[in-house]
Amino acid sequence: MTTSLPPFPAANEELLDTCIRLREIAPVVEVEFPGGVPAYLALTYNAVREILAGDNKTFAREPKHWPALYDGSIPEDWPLRAVVQGDHLSTKDGDDHRRLRGLISKAFTPGRVQALEPRIQEIIDRLLDKVIAAGDGVDLVPAFTEALPMAVICELFGVPEAERDRLRRWTSVLLAHTTAPDEAFATQKALMAYLYELAERKQREPGDDLTSGLVQARDEDDKLTAEELVAVLWIMLVAGHETTVHLLGYAILALAQHPDQLELAKAENRWADVVEETVRYRHSVMMTSWRFTLTDVTIAGVTIPKGNAVGVVYQACGIDPAEYGETADQFDITRQHKSGHLGFGHGPRYCIGAGLARLEGRLALAALYRRLPELELAIDPKTIPYSPSFFTIGPLSVPVNLGDVKS
Repeated sequence: MTTSLPPFPAANEELLDTCIRLREIAPVVEVEFPGGVPAYLALTYNAVREILAGDNKTFAREPKHWPALYDGSIPEDWPLRAVVQGDHLSTKDGDDHRRLRGLISKAFTPGRVQALEPRIQEIIDRLLDKVIAAGDGVDLVPAFTEALPMAVICELFGVPEAERDRLRRWTSVLLAHTTAPDEAFATQKALMAYLYELAERKQREPGDDLTSGLVQARDEDDKLTAEELVAVLWIMLVAGHETTVHLLGYAILALAQHPDQLELAKAENRWADVVEETVRYRHSVMMTSWRFTLTDVTIAGVTIPKGNAVGVVYQACGIDPAEYGETADQFDITRQHKSGHLGFGHGPRYCIGAGLARLEGRLALAALYRRLPELELAIDPKTIPYSPSFFTIGPLSVPVNLGDVKS
């Protein structure tokens, strides 16, 4: 018997409460997604860690291993097909995944990420100037938490400023469960066409950016086909900014509701700890894209038959009391992680952009509260709207009053 997930759009806490109730039933449960699509969810820390560490003989990411997509069980117009069947890094397995990941990881070495710090700080300062000019009631989501990660990832990939708003809109449409099927497929088509055009543009006029570097790798060493190049751009532009958007939003909400933690962070410059605890406490990814079982597999004592889709629920495992104790659902930047949180993944698919996300989060929060030490929410946090998605999820609006402004 499967359990139906809440209809969308659903408040983040409603989704999380549902997953917590499911976690109390079993470490892995079968559920029904909107549209009547069954899949399994891993909900405990140990179950999620076991799946993330799994080898390619147990789980696959290529959607061809999910028979329900092709045998008529799942409707052709299911809106999530546009994401599930996309040709990008998260749907690659084995040698293809390792080769593409190796190329991308060169852009995210610790040295290259650290070299971005001055430019990221410049972007943060410019955005905060605009926030301060807007005054009380300014919404930090469009003005700051969205604008910063989009600016950073687009600069990294050489996307002109005038073209960035459309990328943000396309991402939001693709990840929302409320998007109509025809709109989802049209959006995916438009985004892919744009990325092909961007790659061609960088081939004609290369610059000092990652897209140009990937184009040259393709042309000089024949390491990437045009399709593979676009697949890399897709996953990095979509996943490379959306998660940091919500990381910042969740951090600001958590600090507003835990003033003792905010004062500690300000007094001891513990913004890196704020980032780590936010990733554990309210992860930007409710659930990863699915893995598909290549054989009957038992996870945390629960058997999942061959040919089924399995998602790992980061938000539920991040506050699993079996791992984090009775205070699991409390925001505490002094928390000691005995095994390390799973917020950036585990095993062969550990997040390539973890270092960049940590850097952006630390710099952004430090600057925000240095210049606006009296910052406070302008509305009841219970009325905050959340993105209508079961993949990436976070606050869509965070209106604030600024208080005293520092230069």
